[in-house]
Amino acid sequence: MAEDHFLVEIIDPVTEEPCPPGVKGEVVITTLTKEAVPVLRYRTRDISALHLDPCPCGRTTARLEKITGRTDDMLIIRGVNVFPSQVESVLMETEGASPHYQLIIRRRNYLDEMEVLVEVDPGFFTDRYRELEELEERIRERLYTVLQLKTRVKLVEPRSLPRSEGKAQRVVDLREK
Repeated sequence: MAEDHFLVEIIDPVTEEPCPPGVKGEVVITTLTKEAVPVLRYRTRDISALHLDPCPCGRTTARLEKITGRTDDMLIIRGVNVFPSQVESVLMETEGASPHYQLIIRRRNYLDEMEVLVEVDPGFFTDRYRELEELEERIRERLYTVLQLKTRVKLVEPRSLPRSEGKAQRVVDLREK
């Protein structure tokens, strides 16, 4: 990061308090050398972490982690920040699952629940129930590892989830606001 041109901060997206180095939060940028249109504390809505320790390659400037999501996509389920991109990454690395999914969020007895509907990859689709159960369990376990949240997973037939022009509606939030 060019620290002589940009001041980059990481803040908690809810409290707007600064996060310590290495902790994920929202990226906020201030330009230091831009004269015509300076930018002061611009909230990017991107989620990342800032590392200030020297890089093994020898560089001593601050480093920004890979962007892992956006605050406007973030869901809070039982106190856990969940990004649809995290679910998608699990599905992309799971053989037999397609990247087409939908998150159904409900509130039961004052607790939020998340159900993940996952289309089975057409090449994997089988009539052997046991194989489908194993795929469902693999997805459920991997989601728990990544999210630290128990989710319900339901496999659906290929091309059964709604498709739309442009951005797909991945989240159906049925909680009362």
